[in-house]
Amino acid sequence: MLSVSHGRRTIDTVADFLPDPHQARVVAAEIEAAELVRLDGLTAIPGARDLLASLPDARVAVVTSAERELAVRRLTAVGLPCPTVLVAAEDVAAGKPAPDGFLRAASALGVPADDCAVFEDAEAGLRAARAAGAFTVVVGGHESPTTRGLRRVDDFRQVRARVEGDRVVLALP
Repeated sequence: MLSVSHGRRTIDTVADFLPDPHQARVVAAEIEAAELVRLDGLTAIPGARDLLASLPDARVAVVTSAERELAVRRLTAVGLPCPTVLVAAEDVAAGKPAPDGFLRAASALGVPADDCAVFEDAEAGLRAARAAGAFTVVVGGHESPTTRGLRRVDDFRQVRARVEGDRVVLALP
C-alpha cells in the first residue's frame, strides 16, 4: 500500500484496496484522523522557508493530496507559511495523478498552468503536473519513466527566485 500512496489522496489509495465505497470512506477517515495528531518528526525540505520568503504570496500555491486541515497543521508544524492558495484533497473531484489540483491552483493564481513551475517529489504529483502542462521539477531522488528529461533539485537550497514585474524568474542548477 505504501508503494502507491505517496502523493495521492488517502481515499483514492484506500479505495484501490477496499472496493466497497462505504468501507473505504470509513478506513480513510480513520487514517486521516490519526494523521492529524501525528506531527512529531516532520521537517521542512531544506531551503523551503527561504524560497517562500523570496516570493510574494500571490505567486505561490500549495497543491496537496492531504485534507486542508492536515496540510495547514503540517505547514505550521514545520514553520512554513500557509499560502492563500491552497488546493487540498477535498477541493478536487479527481486527485493526483489527475491534473485538477494544479489547474485549479493556476486559475486561482490568475495564470495559465503552462506559466507555472511545479516542484514535486511523488510520482502521482509529477504525472499530475505534467498533465497540467506546468514546468515540472523533481525534488529529491524519485526516479521513474515520468522523471526522464525533467529538471531535478535535491532540495530547495538549489532554487533561487526573483520577481521581475508580474513574473517570477527561477534559477535552477
